[in-house]
Amino acid sequence: MKALIAITSILFVICIPMLLLTTDLRFAANDIRLYEYGFNKYEVSAATGLDNEELLSVADQMITYFNSDEELLDIGLFEEHEVTHLKDVKGLIQLAYRLQLASLAYIVVYIVINFVLRRGAFWRGLARRLIWGSGATIALLAVLGVWAVIAFDSLFLLFHLVSFSNELWQLSPGDKLLLIFPQGFFNDAALFVAAAAIGEAIIIGGVAWGVLALRGKANYKKALLHSNGEGES
Repeated sequence: MKALIAITSILFVICIPMLLLTTDLRFAANDIRLYEYGFNKYEVSAATGLDNEELLSVADQMITYFNSDEELLDIGLFEEHEVTHLKDVKGLIQLAYRLQLASLAYIVVYIVINFVLRRGAFWRGLARRLIWGSGATIALLAVLGVWAVIAFDSLFLLFHLVSFSNELWQLSPGDKLLLIFPQGFFNDAALFVAAAAIGEAIIIGGVAWGVLALRGKANYKKALLHSNGEGES
């Protein structure tokens, strides 16, 4: 029984960073404002010859594609190998969606079952696990951040080797896909996801810590009143 409790608790902690990262990734992949920001910052219009309206149309069609059942993106702008790579990217995004839903479902079921079984006694344990999960999120992103600063190329290469089963991600400098989405675009998107996840982890961990502190004070006052009552009697 203790082993089962430990395993389910560890899975709960793991699900916290998974949920935060996949949720923020989903938001980033579907927010047209982030695409527009990248297009403007990296002067994509000048590099591609497409005006801002055309670029936003491409971004909108890609967002629709990532959330559809269509196998391939058909907008007549990209070469065959670029379209195939986008299919791989869509598979990665869809995987993130599934991990988001799975981690959310586990967290909800875990909390509901424990409250049914333990009721009020579960509050303290839940707060501690939320703190651990928040800490795990910050620690993971801190490690990745240090790695990116020290050896970004190795991190970049490892990500693509793990994420893709082919070499189609190695685009040529003249490929439209690379011109529209330069490396800096993805660096900024990664920073956005990481910053959002860290901010959310701080909020969750802070609220959980606050709950523990308040309950600790309440229990201390209750114990103090109880001891005073016994002393008077």
